[in-house]
Amino acid sequence: MIASTNKILIVDDEAPIRDMITVALEMAGYTCLEAEAAQEAHAIIVDQKPDLVLLDWMLPTVSGLELARRLKRDELTADIPIIMLTAKGEEDNKIQGLETGADDYITKPFSPRELVARLKAVLRRAGAANQSDPIEVQGVTLDPASHRVSIDGAPKEMGPTEYRLLQFFMTHQERAYTRSQLLDHVWGGNVYVEERTVDVHIRRLRKALGNSHEKLVQTVRGTGYRFSTKA
Repeated sequence: MIASTNKILIVDDEAPIRDMITVALEMAGYTCLEAEAAQEAHAIIVDQKPDLVLLDWMLPTVSGLELARRLKRDELTADIPIIMLTAKGEEDNKIQGLETGADDYITKPFSPRELVARLKAVLRRAGAANQSDPIEVQGVTLDPASHRVSIDGAPKEMGPTEYRLLQFFMTHQERAYTRSQLLDHVWGGNVYVEERTVDVHIRRLRKALGNSHEKLVQTVRGTGYRFSTKA
């Protein structure tokens, strides 16, 4: 197996689970780093900047959810993809994890093959986003390299899900997408989130864009939404 250039950080306080994941990922060609607590994981992330973090929800002292929040708030680590690993299968927990900024969510127990497939999908999405040049539409500029959005030159704050929605819309203009399609493209096809969640984030995105630009995100009756410069 040819070694991958991708480094994966596995954060779980149970050594057998870390060992199982490490074996599966190394067989798939990835380089693995390990941590058993949030503080140790944060130090590794800052020092070695892994390409993806597999993060257990339940960690001693500081939870995986809180670590995810911390990573997404820091511009130096905000772009690192996160897959949450947890025994929590309830929908509210999934939504909470995803809205924190996680890119996918896998409920234990899971098969190594499923894990590798989901990990590859997240890395592909992250790679495509990171390789994009800045996009500008009617004064709205999205720069994937710095993970920043500005409107008429002024920086604009928005949540991680709204950012991903805007990036998808700006790179797929003038086409109507159903809520189900947006879930697949923005949240990932293996993630279960109710379609009404899309409406919540559309409202937040429009609010972030402000009165002068919210009309770029159009409601298509009976279908879903589209991003368009046309009335």
